[in-house]
Formats: sequence, structure tokens, C-alpha cells
Amino acid sequence: MVTTHNLGFPRIGARRELKFAQEAFWKGRINEEDLQITGADLRRRHWQNQRPLDRVPVGDFSFYDQILDMSVTLGNLPERVNDTKGSELDRYFRVARGRSGQESACCGVQAGEMTKWFDTNYHYIVPEFHQNTRFRLNGNRLIDQIDEARAQGLTPKPVIIGPVTYLWLGKAKDDSDRLLLLESLLPVYSELLELLADRGVEWVQVDEPALVTDLDADWRHAFSLAYHHLKTSTPKLLVTTYFGELRENLQLACELPVAGLHLDAISAPQEVPRVVDWLPPHKQLSLGVINGRNIWRSDLEKTLDWLEPVYEKLGNRLWLAPSCSLIHVPVDLTSEDKLDPEIRSWLAFAVQKLDELKTLATALSNGRAAVREQLAESTVAVNSRATSEQVHSASVQARLADVSPALGQRQSRFPDRIAIQQRKLGLPRFPTTTIGSFPQTRDIRQTRLQFRKGELTEPQYNARIREEVRRCIVEQEALGLDVLVHGEAERNDMVEYFGEQLDGYAFSQFGWVQSYGSRCVKPPILFGDISRPKAMTVEWIRYAQSLTKKPLKGMLTGPVTILNWSFVRDDQPRRETCLQLALAIREEVLDLEASGARIIQIDEAALREGLPLRQADWKNYLDWAIESFRISANGVRDETQIHTHMCYSEFNDIIEAIARMDADVITIETSRSDMELLDAFRGFHYPNDIGPGVYDIHSPNIPDSEQIRSLMIKAAERIPAERLWVNPDCGLKTRQWEEVRPALKGMVAAARELRESIQ
Repeated sequence: MVTTHNLGFPRIGARRELKFAQEAFWKGRINEEDLQITGADLRRRHWQNQRPLDRVPVGDFSFYDQILDMSVTLGNLPERVNDTKGSELDRYFRVARGRSGQESACCGVQAGEMTKWFDTNYHYIVPEFHQNTRFRLNGNRLIDQIDEARAQGLTPKPVIIGPVTYLWLGKAKDDSDRLLLLESLLPVYSELLELLADRGVEWVQVDEPALVTDLDADWRHAFSLAYHHLKTSTPKLLVTTYFGELRENLQLACELPVAGLHLDAISAPQEVPRVVDWLPPHKQLSLGVINGRNIWRSDLEKTLDWLEPVYEKLGNRLWLAPSCSLIHVPVDLTSEDKLDPEIRSWLAFAVQKLDELKTLATALSNGRAAVREQLAESTVAVNSRATSEQVHSASVQARLADVSPALGQRQSRFPDRIAIQQRKLGLPRFPTTTIGSFPQTRDIRQTRLQFRKGELTEPQYNARIREEVRRCIVEQEALGLDVLVHGEAERNDMVEYFGEQLDGYAFSQFGWVQSYGSRCVKPPILFGDISRPKAMTVEWIRYAQSLTKKPLKGMLTGPVTILNWSFVRDDQPRRETCLQLALAIREEVLDLEASGARIIQIDEAALREGLPLRQADWKNYLDWAIESFRISANGVRDETQIHTHMCYSEFNDIIEAIARMDADVITIETSRSDMELLDAFRGFHYPNDIGPGVYDIHSPNIPDSEQIRSLMIKAAERIPAERLWVNPDCGLKTRQWEEVRPALKGMVAAARELRESIQ
């Protein structure tokens, strides 16, 4: 029989129960015991969803982030939290977000740096190291969850981050070589594995996704060293890789002295035959045969066509799983009763993906006839999608065929443009602005909910949103900001809002996935050719600009970010889909300019996120990604200033590509890294204006003017002062006005001080 298992299940709950419990705990509305009860209930329900599997993951549940969980397990929390008061969970949340519960701002600490998990929209808390880091086992979390799973009659498979990937994901705070810590780290892993063995654990899933990246000789040697050290451990180790191809690391992965290897057969289908041939006969091979990152139903018949020969060769050495953890997809499709029935038939969320997995396993073990109905249903859905008139548009394809390089060219070079813009805008040195959104209050959310339920008419809804926009303008003028925004009160999400107004998109009711902590997003479903039926933002921006004499930014989401933050179609190259989005956004940019907008921001927060994991593949992606941004942005006149924004990404290695975007102003996240991200600008002369984020909006901590001024002085050491803007590192929708007002007041004060002190 084929063994079935799962690499991880969505932790947030089908109705975002975890999010609401987290936020209630942080606000002091529930205590730690209540939060733990919610966590236990979610784990119980999620294991019940996975009961048909032979082995269920344990340890994949997290109150914030699985990498931070691993840091706790290894006793590697930053020194700044170790001596703080409260419980272990309080210290955990201080690393995650700067504070735990309702602590005053003075009790907060600097939150851990946060960045993207490989090429996904999930964020993790970066482990911190220094040359004297010492690790100490804390296995309570895993042991407790193993006992919980066993009490439900399940066979637990603990999930841990592998030692090499853990070091690879982290950062040394003192410029030491973090690989030197491997020697002291491995005994703690050995101790952990023996602790699991004492609990009767047979298999442990050890995630090593760093194996699908470019590794130098030292890191490759670290894998051999680590697993030769761990090979005497009692539990059997399943090393799991995902998100990409092993390539030159394939032989290394196959030869590691472990009991099993997991290969992402969705991302690396061409490597399956090689691994089948190379993997020693005493090892298990787990194949990720169901896409864990997208929501389209699998073509089960087609999958079986290539999988059956593998099973004939491997027999019970074959395990089946999704390609990666299912935290990247929503929980359950069954509640989605408002989706177009045809489109709904094409989809599979986490629960349905596990059903598909079981169907494949049954077909291999008992023959296709045993699952005839399920296979027929899969085939009908796949054929329906391939031939649907909803998917294909001849007019969109014709527009795409007319795309030329000229669409991406500005009229003049940046030095000429910026001189014109400065005369038109009349901004001071170190101009202050925000990234776009302001707090999404309970009243705003309630207004949108009432409108969706039909409890408000469209005129009533518009009147309430206009009042919120007016309030936002008044607040910004009182704070003294130089360039204003309308606050985005009408927007539920920076991608979903635009997707709702574009043809080619569909939307779920409950399709939430975790981005970080309690932040959940509901990616729109990009199923067909994209076009813009009408203007999307013009009326709101025109109204907001009528309320102030200061320049106000028109706010758009860029084509690459809309692509990367959607569940995107997989039946055509991503470049074609992105160019369709670029043409739609270009129309909106030109309409905004025609309406009088002098500044237009086109956010590309996810540009770096979509970068392939292998450097050899970067050029192709960056070429079409930059092309798409330029097509969307560069049809405007010289006097129209184009901004873009990027967040939580490492830019050093793609700084030249970012420069090719030719945005007049770029704003980026730098606050948590203490301006470290600006080191890229020491060796590269970035030609345009830049706003390094000085206010960490993902933490409730409130920076004062001196902290902000200090960060800007560091920025001025790397970038000429005349090209610097002052702004938060991201939008403010997740914060409260009580936090935002003093933070922005300090930011404006710091900018004024800089104008006096830096000439």
C-alpha cells in the first residue's frame, strides 16, 4: 500500500479563528489559557481533516511563525527578550511583534526582522545569531502536540526545520560566519530526536528547502556533515524539499544518510525519474504530487499516467503527499456557495487536496476502477476549464499581440523629469508621505460588511466612505505631511480590490491564507484573460484631491504584485498573464493623470517575492516583470511623478533591475533591518529618489522622532540627502489611530530637524 502524509495544514482555521484569538489576546480580551484552548481546538479539528492519512504532521501549528517556533525549540531567542517579564509565550510574541498583550510602548522591544519565506507571500521571523550563540533544547511544544495527536488515535509525524536550513535562513548580527554554529547546533538536534524517540515517534519530517537553492561548497558540505552526525538518531528522518528543483544538489540529497527524501514533483517533475533511479533501495521516496501552492484541481488521470510506473518500481517505498505545506492555500471549499459553479468545479482547497491525494493512493493500490467516479469528476473539471468561454478573450489576446517596447519608455530621462516635477510640486527637502493605507477601523469594516449584505445602498455606502476619506485628509494635514493619500477606506485588500473590478477574476468568501502572524489575505482567483471594464480609482482620488491643496497620490497595485498575490492561472506563461494586467493598470494610470493626479504610486511589493530561487533563472523573470511595470507606469507625461513601493525583501542582488523600473521615487522597508537593506546602495549608484521606511508598521511600538532621525542619518550616509524621502515602511491599515498619530508626528518632526541639520 502507498503511504499518504501531509507536510503541513493551514493553521488559521476555516473562519480565521486563530487570527481573532491572537488579536484578542494582544488586546487583553482573553488570557493565555484561552488562547491555548483555541490552539488545541484548531489542532484537533485540523487533524480530523487529515484523519484519512497514514501519518499526520505535528508541530506545523504555530501561534505566529514556524521558524520562530524552531528558534524557541532550539533555545535561540534574542537576548533582548530573555530577561523580560511574563511567560514563554509573552517572550515569543515580543520577538514576533515587539510586544505581547497590552503592554505599554515603553515595555516593548525591537521585533525580529521579518522577510519572505522563499518565493511565497508568507513571512517568517529571521533567526538571529552571533559568534557566542548557544543553543538549548526546549521540546515541550512538540511533545505536547504529539500527545494530543495520539489521544485522537492518530499516527504523528513531527515536523521540524532542518539544521542547515535553519542556519541558512538566519542572520549573524556580528558579521560572524553562522555556519560555524553548526557544530554546537547539531547536538541539540540529536537531543531533540532522542526526545521524540522516547515518545515513540517513528518518523520525523525534517524540512530542508535550502536544498533547492544555489549553495556554495561550504553549505553543501554542511548538509553532509549534519546528516552524518544525525544518522545514529533513533527516529527515521524524512528530509523534505519543496518549491523548486534540486538540480546540482540532487545527488547530495539522494545520498544523505536518512531514511527518506521528499521531492516536490509539481516544481521538479523532470527530476522524478532521476531520483527514482538514484535513491538507494533502502530509502523511502515521498513525492509531492498535489500542488500545495495553488488552488486548481489536479488532473488525476494525467498524474496517474506518470505515477503508476513509479509505483510499479518502488512499491511500498513510495509515499504520496502535497508538494509542500498546505499553509499556502485556504482550508475548505465546501462553504464557497457564492462562486460561479463552473469556476468552483475547477478548484481544490486544502481539504479537497487531501481527498485528491487519497484518490491517487487508492488508484495505485487498488486500481483506477476503485476510484472511477472521482477520476471521472476530475476529468470533467479539467476539460471544462480548458474549453470554457469564461477563460479566453480574443480582444485581450489581440491587445497583447500589439505590445511593443515603446510602451515602456518615459518621454525623458530621470534628471530632466525630476527637475520638472520639483518645480510643479514645490516639495521641501526630505518630503514626508505615507505608503497609502490608513487604519481600517471597525466602523470602516462594518460599513463594507453592511454594503455587501445589502443593508446599505450604494449612495449610503459612498457617503460613509467619503466621510472617512475626509477625516483622513484632515488628520494628515494636521500632522503636517507633505504628500497625502486618501487612506484607502474603500479597499478590503490591495490586490482583491482591483481584482474585483477586472474581468478574468473570481473571488472566494472564505479563501483566507496566512501572510504573517494574524495577518490573513484572501487571494483573488485569476482564472481568465484580464481586462478593465471601467476606471477603478479615479473618482475616489479626484474627491480626495478636492479636499486639499497639497499633492495627493493616486494609489494602485502593480501588475507583478497582483500576479504574485493571486491564485494565478497555470494554463499559460506567467509573463502573458502579467502583461495583460500591465495593460489594464496602464489604462488606470492614464485615466488618473487625465483627472489631474500629479503623483501616482504603483505598488510592486511582491516583485522580489516572485524571483526564482535559482539565479540562473532570474534574468527571464526580471525581464518580463520589469517590462510589465514599465508598461503600466510609463505612458505618463514628464511632470507626473511615478512612485512604487516594495516591502520585506532583500534588494541587494537585484538592485540593477529595480533601477531599470525607472520609477521616480521608490519606497522600501528598512526599519527592522536598521537600514541594513540600504547597503546595496553603497556599491551601486541608484539614480532616482528613494524613501527608506523609518517606522515599522508591523509592530505596535511607536518610534520617537530621535529614532527616526537616527535611521535617516544612516540613510543619508548611503544616498544623497537631496534624493531622500521620509515615510513608514508599509501601509498603516493594520495599525490603530492611537499608534499612527504619534508615530507620524515623530516622523514629520524628524524630517524638519533633518532639513535644518543636513545641508
